[in-house]
Amino acid sequence: MKKYLALLFLSVIIFSHSYGQEALFNAQQIVSPEIHDDNAVTFRLFAPAADSVKVTGDFLPTIKVQSPFGEVDAPGSAALVKDDKGVWTYKTEPLKPELYSYAFIVDGLRTTDPSNPFLIRDVASITNIFIIGGGHADLYKVNDIPHGTVAKTWYQSPGLKMDRRITIYTPPGYEKSNEKYPVLYLLHGAGGDEEAWMDLGRTAQIMDNLIAQGKVKPMIVAMPNGNVTQDAAPGKGSDGYYKPQFMAPRTMNGEYEANFMDIVKFVEGNYRVKVGKANRAIAGLSMGGYHALHISRYYPNTFDYVGLFSAAIMPREDATGKVYSDFDSTLANQMKNGYQLYWIGIGKTDFLYKNNTDFRKKLDDMGMKYEYVETDGGHIWRNWRIYLSEFAPKLF
Repeated sequence: MKKYLALLFLSVIIFSHSYGQEALFNAQQIVSPEIHDDNAVTFRLFAPAADSVKVTGDFLPTIKVQSPFGEVDAPGSAALVKDDKGVWTYKTEPLKPELYSYAFIVDGLRTTDPSNPFLIRDVASITNIFIIGGGHADLYKVNDIPHGTVAKTWYQSPGLKMDRRITIYTPPGYEKSNEKYPVLYLLHGAGGDEEAWMDLGRTAQIMDNLIAQGKVKPMIVAMPNGNVTQDAAPGKGSDGYYKPQFMAPRTMNGEYEANFMDIVKFVEGNYRVKVGKANRAIAGLSMGGYHALHISRYYPNTFDYVGLFSAAIMPREDATGKVYSDFDSTLANQMKNGYQLYWIGIGKTDFLYKNNTDFRKKLDDMGMKYEYVETDGGHIWRNWRIYLSEFAPKLF
């Protein structure tokens, strides 16, 4: 009996060990991605039965694809080569410092890298990530410096008649001090939510690093959900698990902008903040830039700093809310009231480039001052992380 129990116990240990290894590594006893000393990167996938394997990612040359907004840039792909053991391999040229995302395409099916557990979600797409350090990419890394705190909390929105989830970053030392801080309201784009700027934008890492370098004044960053039909990101709220979509219903109809002060009141009522126009900034990417543009002029004397990152400045047939009326006069009123910074950034190949050019002409014609930054690339997170890194040091 003792011998039987000993064998049973040994079998359980062996099974648990084997199962645990499979859970951790998914039977892929290989390294992928492997970053070499010269910053070249090797990708590997064990798939002996596959007929073709490709890697697609933002480190590869872009290709033109059709979208609802016309022709846009998208990552290209490169073929991996299979060895006699069934391991597929592809090695890049040396890459520049950056946070990169990628996925595999196995016999036409897009999938993640089972050897890399580090993932991000953009709308409904899941991709792996890795960082090539150096230069601005060091801002995206977790370095040995003081760190802020990230909270996922809930606020009441009487205007939208629901409790809603919001991400709040407080700077290093917030909990142990009595100091009051200015606030940056940072808004996501279409398909995003209150998780986007933290996960894809690396906001906490950027702010921690810039504060540690003395380039940014310590501040609170509030990152709300801009989709008025959601109380929280998919899977995080009362609607449970469902597939995220690019444009949620009623997303850009004016309700969010009209009720934005519910967010400001929550932040200023629950955190130690400096109140007043001089201590508030608002910025956003794409749809969030659209929101920031309209919120900042709809609520005059509320924000001294405005950032439009690849802003979706475009006419919309469903934009019938009061927020969008009297655009020219309210913009002129915003200029008359005065502000410290109106900042616009966009990529040279962004599909919104012309819209932003037209908007800048409007500002020029009316004499409204702004700062403008033009970067390479299109409508991509690589640009928006850079814009945040350049915008934040100009605040407060």
